[in-house]
Amino acid sequence: MDASGANRTMGNPAAVSRDLLAWYAAAARDLPWRSRPGETADPYRVWLSEVMLQQTTVAAVRPRFEAWVARWPDVGALAAADDADVMAAWAGLGYYARARNLLKAARAVAARGGFPRTEAELRALPGLGAYTAAAVAAIAFGARAVVVDANVERVVARLFAIDTPLPTARPAIRTATDAITPVTRAGDFAQAMMDLGATICTSRRPRCLLCPVRAHCRGFAQGEPERLPVKPAKKPRPQRHGTIFWLERDGRVLLVRRPDHGLLGGMRALPTGPWTDAPPGLEGAPVAAEWRMLAREVTHGFTHFDLRLALAVARAPAHLVGQGEWWPVDALGDAGLPTLFANAARTIGEDA
Repeated sequence: MDASGANRTMGNPAAVSRDLLAWYAAAARDLPWRSRPGETADPYRVWLSEVMLQQTTVAAVRPRFEAWVARWPDVGALAAADDADVMAAWAGLGYYARARNLLKAARAVAARGGFPRTEAELRALPGLGAYTAAAVAAIAFGARAVVVDANVERVVARLFAIDTPLPTARPAIRTATDAITPVTRAGDFAQAMMDLGATICTSRRPRCLLCPVRAHCRGFAQGEPERLPVKPAKKPRPQRHGTIFWLERDGRVLLVRRPDHGLLGGMRALPTGPWTDAPPGLEGAPVAAEWRMLAREVTHGFTHFDLRLALAVARAPAHLVGQGEWWPVDALGDAGLPTLFANAARTIGEDA
């Protein structure tokens, strides 16, 4: 189905939002960043949660969110935070550019005296794309905004039986979402759609018999809701290689700060050599030392490639004066290492 056909498919768009909102009033998930249906939401908590939840699960984000707001309870507190502290607190949530943009946006909001209320103004803040701006505008400020995340995308593709493969289908999905988004309670509607996709209209084995909008769903009527949305064939991701260097002395290990720009930018990390198409061996070692290569490796998947890293360990020469900081090995959990380097440290510790 194309975008022009989306509106013709749904006989009564208002009935979809009516039935969905009635279900949401009783079944809304209890989440630490969410106000109850009909209540005013805190834009800081809405914005923070939406950034944290990008390509991350609710289960993983919940404790991290609670710890974050305990430390920085409002946008002013975050704006005043030290960059390194924020980056360390973000460790493990992925895409560290998000943390840098959180700080930039928090400082912009604090400078203007509060969050902008319109979708267009929100999009002008660092790191707020179309989805996040729409979500904050709808949920925090009650604006009618069309909010489409992965859950909404799946629900709408099934409701309207949009069988054009992704990503080509996205304009039609947005048009269809627009058709059923109510003028009032757009924030509750967006969250209801998210909850429906997360708990009932799931990727596999959708629980259609429990769905509050089953009567309106063309995918269900056709008998194959699980095949929608149609996803493109996966392309194999390139494999890259590198070496992580563990340099220790007196119970401390050398950590460096990665460049501000690029993958894992601005984070504390173990030193690495270049990431290349073939294993680089000891190329890029931080110092000349008696390096020992371990038999074990660590792997990590980035968006566009998979990374396989060899592990090299050595004792630091007594006279060494190098760039970086010597971090106590028994307190390495406090360094805020990205998942890749935390896994490497754990692997090296198991080999010791």
